[in-house]
Amino acid sequence: MIMAAGLGSRYQSNKNISAIKQLEPIGLHGELMIDFSIHDAIEAGFKRIIFVIRPDIKADFKERIGERIEKIGARFGVEVDYCFQRAENLPVVDESPIQVPDGRVKPWGTGQAVLAAKDLIYGPFAVINADDYYGKEAFRKIHDWLVLEHAENAIAMAGFNLKNTLSDHGGVTRGLCKVAVGHTHVLDVVETSGIVKMADGGASADGIALDPDGFVSMNFWGFAAKENQKPWYMEMLEKGFVDFFRTEVSSNPLKAEYLLPTHIGALLRAGKVTVKLLETADMWFGVTYPEDKAAVVESIRGLIDSGVYEEELYSDL
Repeated sequence: MIMAAGLGSRYQSNKNISAIKQLEPIGLHGELMIDFSIHDAIEAGFKRIIFVIRPDIKADFKERIGERIEKIGARFGVEVDYCFQRAENLPVVDESPIQVPDGRVKPWGTGQAVLAAKDLIYGPFAVINADDYYGKEAFRKIHDWLVLEHAENAIAMAGFNLKNTLSDHGGVTRGLCKVAVGHTHVLDVVETSGIVKMADGGASADGIALDPDGFVSMNFWGFAAKENQKPWYMEMLEKGFVDFFRTEVSSNPLKAEYLLPTHIGALLRAGKVTVKLLETADMWFGVTYPEDKAAVVESIRGLIDSGVYEEELYSDL
């Protein structure tokens, strides 16, 4: 599942579709960030792709990537589906339908994005952001974990070192993780905003120094389930969305977000889930700010030059 419905508010210079960061070309032949994730997912063994998008970018998304990926998927036996994340897709709370607060435009965050695909998911699945580069190792490890049998409340997370996920051009939001001894499991996840890169290579948030070697979530999750059955986690996510409206929205109706790391962190603290930490040494990169794009393009060029990818992406599958 590829979450591509984000408004990219820090990146958009105007309301034109070309300013939406998920559709920015970064490869040698106009490939998008999503292309590299799709390539790595297919190579790792995934057989289905679900795009979560906004209805207003559907035509442009299909033209820029959807139709092309459908053709690529057909070559390798990979199914492609779409679903839509809308601000008005809300739960029923205390038997009453919830109304979108006046002035609310953007959807409700990554938790709602996953719920947008609830009718399409039967079996184990993975979730990623559309505008992040994760590297091949993360896809292999998540895939290989998903094909094994697990308890219904088992989750896996691709773990990146904080120092490998920072931007040179401003603050970022990361799910800071507390991990078990031996780095086997995640014990807690706290969504933390305003994390900035320091001149000495370290990191801080609100003036508090952070461990640059600590693990963070980049929203690459794997959720266990039995084949052809609705994942247990979807049920928890639906219940959590109701609780979110009861507790969070009333105090911050225009900006409150239902976020995967926050929900999973709450389930961890309640002892309701386990989260396997799958360490990856690959360097993350992404386009959070317009100034990040040049570095991303250069990084992709370096990966091609070193043989990680062919100059014609997908030609090696």
